Amino acid sequence: MQLTLWTYEGPPHIGAMRVATGMKGLHYVLHAPQGDTYADLLFTMIERRGERPPVTYTTFQARDLGGDTAELFKASVAAAHERFRPQAMIVGASCTAELIQDDPGGLAAALELPIPVIPLELPAYQKKENWGAAETLYRLVRGLAKPAVQRRPKTCNILGPTALGFRNRDDVIEVKKLLASLGIEVLVTAPMDATPADIARLPEADFNVSLYPEISEPAARYLEKTFGQKFTTVIPIGVGATRAFIREVAATAGIDAAATLPDGEARLPWYSRSVDSTYLTGKRVFIFGDATHAMAAARVARDELAFDVVGLGTYSRELARPMRELAREFGLEALITDDYLEVEKSVAELHPDLVLGSQMERHIAKRLGVPCAVISAPVHVQDFPARYAPQMGFEGANVIFDTWVHPLMMGLEEHLLHMFRDDFEFHEQAAPSHLGHRKQSDAPVAPATPATVSWLPDAEDELKKIPFFVRKKARRNTEAYATARGLAHITVETLYDAKAHFSR
Repeated sequence: MQLTLWTYEGPPHIGAMRVATGMKGLHYVLHAPQGDTYADLLFTMIERRGERPPVTYTTFQARDLGGDTAELFKASVAAAHERFRPQAMIVGASCTAELIQDDPGGLAAALELPIPVIPLELPAYQKKENWGAAETLYRLVRGLAKPAVQRRPKTCNILGPTALGFRNRDDVIEVKKLLASLGIEVLVTAPMDATPADIARLPEADFNVSLYPEISEPAARYLEKTFGQKFTTVIPIGVGATRAFIREVAATAGIDAAATLPDGEARLPWYSRSVDSTYLTGKRVFIFGDATHAMAAARVARDELAFDVVGLGTYSRELARPMRELAREFGLEALITDDYLEVEKSVAELHPDLVLGSQMERHIAKRLGVPCAVISAPVHVQDFPARYAPQMGFEGANVIFDTWVHPLMMGLEEHLLHMFRDDFEFHEQAAPSHLGHRKQSDAPVAPATPATVSWLPDAEDELKKIPFFVRKKARRNTEAYATARGLAHITVETLYDAKAHFSR
């Protein structure tokens, strides 16, 4: 285990909380010391939920360790059942309580409650949050799902969306629209908005739609093996993948998909065919996040926006193999890590024009002066917008278009303003501001250069022609290039020699 300032995933019991919080009629009793209730803030503050997660903590203290913490846990389970009257309960221990080895599952079973009580074995020192969510959903399905008396044709279940998931709420709405256009009824969405009774009737559906493999795939495979339910493998992020998803669902359900493949529902293809897109063709993009979103983003960036993917990786070690296979398809070596410092080092070395990642990459890009768009958890409160903003389906492609392209286009606009700010029409004396005369210039102050290297005036003028969002990087690279070669002055030629050197 590594101590770190930032982390991509919490411990596995946070994943279990995401499942429990997304469901209804399920209660989670967590054997945990006082202080572990911080996890509630993830849902009430970041996801802006109006109620606390359905979790009861034993909240034992240091003085309790000399007594019987097992009895404390049993009393907490009994009290939670009496107070909340859930349809089912899950029980487990946090990473700290795991060291006590009180066996929450056995203790809860000894109470002989009149509802299903499902124990969770979540090894906190080997596994992390997404694995914990996947294991919790799998255990619920395995413990509650019952054989169907009769399979219902043209029905499916949606598996994978949880509380605190990146745009999960809106993705479900968008995917349901796609399925409805094919005449397919969604029987159960799990774990989000499902009850334990809904989990029990999962086998009644014709097939399953696996939206987020990090969380849904173990349960989907169990349902396929045990009840013969097929599950989808295409993730509908981007126009091409959405059409492929529709074809896959239609083939699975045995229906015609032709009527559900329109051209006009997404603006992204129009943009890719427009002359405006040529301004951004070939932009260098670095992508990192959970495997589902990072792999989808790489395909959209390359196939639908003509970007050049220069870096690709994930913190989802459970899906490292498919990520490596995709990276090889791009001629890259996948970055598989949960250390944000490794990611920052890679971004700094690759000098991308745009970073697509989580809120961690947003911080990294900000420090390096590079535009960034968030495509994956972990996320902050601003990535749970009040508006409808899916990532999946045709409307999700529109959201992606706005989210990715606008930072680059705004950078281009700023660049043009800087390029022409000295022309007659833009000059203050010829066209004064309606705010009146300004005593101080609003021009950004250039960062100080090392004492050993100075910029000649013509080189400074040439540097101003570089877009502002990469200008700091160009300055740093040029100064490093000049210093390494013992140059006292930076000329226009030095600037372009450095550019050629770092573009190899």
